[in-house]
Amino acid sequence: MSEVVGIRFKEVGKIYYFDPLDIKFKKGDHAIVETVRGIECGEVAMENREIDDEEIIKPLKPIIRLASDEDLEVVENNKKKEKDAFEICLKKIAAHKLDMKLVDVEYTFDGSKVLFYFTSDGRVDFRELVKDLASVFRIRIELRQIGVRDESKMKGGLGICGRPFCCNSFLGDFQPVSIKMAKEQGLSLNPTKISGTCGRLMCCLKYEQNAYEHLLHVTPKVGAIVDTPQGKGTVVEVNLLKGILKIRLDRYPEAAPAVYNRKEVKLIKDKRITVDKAEIDALKDIE
Repeated sequence: MSEVVGIRFKEVGKIYYFDPLDIKFKKGDHAIVETVRGIECGEVAMENREIDDEEIIKPLKPIIRLASDEDLEVVENNKKKEKDAFEICLKKIAAHKLDMKLVDVEYTFDGSKVLFYFTSDGRVDFRELVKDLASVFRIRIELRQIGVRDESKMKGGLGICGRPFCCNSFLGDFQPVSIKMAKEQGLSLNPTKISGTCGRLMCCLKYEQNAYEHLLHVTPKVGAIVDTPQGKGTVVEVNLLKGILKIRLDRYPEAAPAVYNRKEVKLIKDKRITVDKAEIDALKDIE
């Protein structure tokens, strides 16, 4: 076991562990730490606690100090400089006629480097842009291409549910989401129905997936052959959440399907839920 404190560098970002060096931190405090990007100021998202060594990526870097009022003033000044840098970079991108969309700008705490985040449909040769920006700011310049999901996380907005983006509100890391999840949850495979504002599959498909996987495990699927109190039949419709099945009985093939609870039937041969190639090709741009 090791004592750690959790530091977050973005409002809704990943939490990184640091050695508190016997300093007691409270949630909401700010601390100065050394990262791969240099010296940074982060917010305490997790107070001092003991965790298993297996959960730590060693060596664990120590916190330099608790942030002072002067340090917080530096952070505020950097935010003002970021706004100016954003406008300058926009003009430089237009001047170089580059096919890229500037999303955000970040100064490191010590002001030794400025990072420009952008999106683009393809690769961008920004070498001349970097030289141009370096001549203006006279510090280290880094341009980083990000995906549309990262853009949504940075900028925020409202989803089709009317609530703020999950990624911008509380999701620390993106979870893998697949077209198969949408199909297993009985959703229409219509891109406008299952994709978020970013144009990719909605992150919320992941939230109830474990529950759906359990229900699929105990519920016969469409096409399954089952034994009912009235004899064998084939499942033609399933209400997964209610556990209600519509079954076409073999002895009455022309009759309307009979309705049963899943507990009333015995599975003989189940079906698998699969995503065929045509569906994958149709939705490949949103996965």
